[in-house]
Amino acid sequence: MTDMEQDQQFLEYVVKSLVDNPQDVKINRTLDEMGVLLTLTVNKDDMGKVIGRSGATAKAIRTILRVVGMKNDARVNLKIEEPEGSERSMETAERPVARDRSVDDVINELKSE
Repeated sequence: MTDMEQDQQFLEYVVKSLVDNPQDVKINRTLDEMGVLLTLTVNKDDMGKVIGRSGATAKAIRTILRVVGMKNDARVNLKIEEPEGSERSMETAERPVARDRSVDDVINELKSE
């Protein structure tokens, strides 16, 4: 394993330890002018475990990845792919976008609930 692959190996180890479906963990590693981009895909049922409450787990993973990257003089970024059919994407699709409604519309909707 080269120094440059340590970030991917670390991410794979951590995420597979967190999830119920480690066989579905996929990581794509690309290099560009911004540094290293690790794109993570997990089973839709495991998204909550990877993101954590209020994004705390994802934030912690990103922080440690930056430290691993600094050790190797690289900037490491993590992108978590939204899986097909996840609950979050369904909620977003069903909910009207707030900016398409006026403040009065939102207040009236809240009063009627």
